[in-house]
Amino acid sequence: MGLAGGALIGAAAVLLMLANGRIMGIAGIVGGVIQEPRSADTPWRLAFLAGMAVPAVAATALGLFPASVPAGMGMVLVAGFLVGLGSRMANGCTSGHGICGLARLSRRSMAAVATFMAVAGLTVYVVRHGLGGM
Repeated sequence: MGLAGGALIGAAAVLLMLANGRIMGIAGIVGGVIQEPRSADTPWRLAFLAGMAVPAVAATALGLFPASVPAGMGMVLVAGFLVGLGSRMANGCTSGHGICGLARLSRRSMAAVATFMAVAGLTVYVVRHGLGGM
């Protein structure tokens, strides 16, 4: 299942680059919709975001994976805020740097992904061992 998901993400990145000449970074796509909602780019951005959300909602409705979140809503909100903050600080998100930036052999993306991964590992360690295994 993971292999198929990875292949679909890669295909989406290539198709977006070929069709629109754009790099697939979710933070940039969402930011474009929020900052310029009346832009000519808004329709493809909304279609892309719907293409991410609709399958997840459908899979949840079909019972293919649970709808509940193992962490509390407060933890989810804090995590979302920190991911957004990190995306702004890195001038791009994990998807933009990790999928497209690495494929283009961007040094900036390599540094960003190394930082993302190191902080993710540290976060898992702290949450599981330092905070009592939430």
